[in-house]
Parts: sequence; structure tokens; C-alpha cells
Amino acid sequence: MDLSIDDTGGSGGTENDGTSVEAAIGDVAFLTRAGHRVSALVALADRPRSRAALQELTGVSASTIGRTLGEFERRHWIQRDGHEYEATQLGAFVAAAMREVTRQLATERKLRDAWQWLPTAADGFSVEMCADAVVSVAETADPYRPVRRFVSLLAETDRFRFVGSDLALIEPCKDEFRQRVLDGVRTEIIDPPSVARRVLSAYPEHCEAPLKSGNLTVRVHDDVPPYGLALFDDRVGIVGYSTDSGTVQVLLDTDAAPAREWAEATYASYRSEARPLPVTLSA
Repeated sequence: MDLSIDDTGGSGGTENDGTSVEAAIGDVAFLTRAGHRVSALVALADRPRSRAALQELTGVSASTIGRTLGEFERRHWIQRDGHEYEATQLGAFVAAAMREVTRQLATERKLRDAWQWLPTAADGFSVEMCADAVVSVAETADPYRPVRRFVSLLAETDRFRFVGSDLALIEPCKDEFRQRVLDGVRTEIIDPPSVARRVLSAYPEHCEAPLKSGNLTVRVHDDVPPYGLALFDDRVGIVGYSTDSGTVQVLLDTDAAPAREWAEATYASYRSEARPLPVTLSA
């Protein structure tokens, strides 16, 4: 939608024909000033409804819904057919716009406390990929919420791939991770060399059996992304770390096709440059 104003003579219509930015903003303000108005208009765009049905749907009084319907009629957003009201083409157009902006704002609110730890547009990542995502943010009272979400996703997958620094994510659930690998989950991890060596040195008893099982492959890359990228059977996970403490701050996971396409391409790019980690196992 073009919201520019032509200083030389308007924006394609007369000053008071309803096409000015100011008038449009006024209609948005009317719709959002009371929570039931958008719900009522969207409901009427879905199908015709009676005043009583709208009152029950929105939970407002009969007089309030009556005033709202009157304002809708004055704007030519709805029309009456007997005891029911239905959206006009104009009303349906407005309802679709409000439905979309509401969806976008809901996505923004979900990401607001997590965005600083996620990939950026320069990485090819976008907000649109996150509309239906589950966002698990670590909090003071629940610092392992992202880790628990990771464990639940790991329990439902037969194949797991990861690129990034996995230590902060997997260390708190190393027992569960080890068991899933031994249970047959095909796993490939691309770590920085220093992290891979540290894990093998600090947890040899956890690493030996999974590596011997043939289900775990570890590769190393000298320049992994500052976030973690996890690929499960049906979902993609993005792990955000605190730059100060290195702890996991957020796990965002989604089954959206655009996110999957981005994740597969990103992982393939790092894998093509990664090299196997030489591991010497005891007999």
C-alpha cells in the first residue's frame, strides 16, 4: 500500500474522499480503539451473522454491537439482509487487511524478546519465516526452557543435523542426547574445532559409544555462524546465544517451508566447507 502524500495536489483523489492517509489512519484507529470491532468485521467477512450472534461472539452488550454495526454501515463495510449482516466487498477488503496486520503484529510481539539473538537479513533470514514459530526464551526463573524444548524435538526425530557451537545447548542434556543417538537417531554435527575437542575431552564416556555406533558424525568448520542451526525431521530450530555468557537464550522452531528451504541451503553451505574430525577411539 502506497502511503505517500503528493504535496503538489493530493494522493490521487480529492482531499475528503476518504483516500487520504489521515482518513485511513482514522479508520484504523476506529477499528482498534475497541477490541471487538476487528473481530466483528472479520466474522462478517467469513459469513453472514445476526446481531445476537455477533454479540455472543464478541462478548459486548447489545447496545455496543448495535453502535458498531451502525458505524460499519455508515462506512459501507456491511449490509443488512433480513436479520443478518454481511460484509460488502469493501468490508471484506478491510477485514483481510486487518487480519493480516494483526497476524504480523502477533509475530512481531512473539519475536520481540528474541530477535537480538537470531539470524539477520544478511544471513537470508526474515521475520516472515517465523509467523507460526514456537519461541522458547530463557528466563531467570526458567533458564533451561529452550533446552527442554530442544529435548522434546529431539525425542520426535529420526535424523538430526546441527551447525554452530553446540556446547551450551547439548551440555545440559548430554545424557538425553547420547541416548537418542544410541537409539538410532542419525546425527551430524558441525562444530568449531575447539568446541569439538573440548566435548571429546570433557565427556569421553558420553562420546565414545555414540561415535562407535555409527550414528554420530562430527565435522569441524573454522567459521560457524554465531547462532546454532538445528534440522529435525519436521522442524527447523534456531538457537540464540548470549554473547557475554555463551548460554542459550532462545530456541525458535518452525515447520514453515521458507524456513526449511533457508535452513537446508545454509546447512549445505557450511557442510561443503567442513572437514571430518579425526577421532581415535579406544579398543
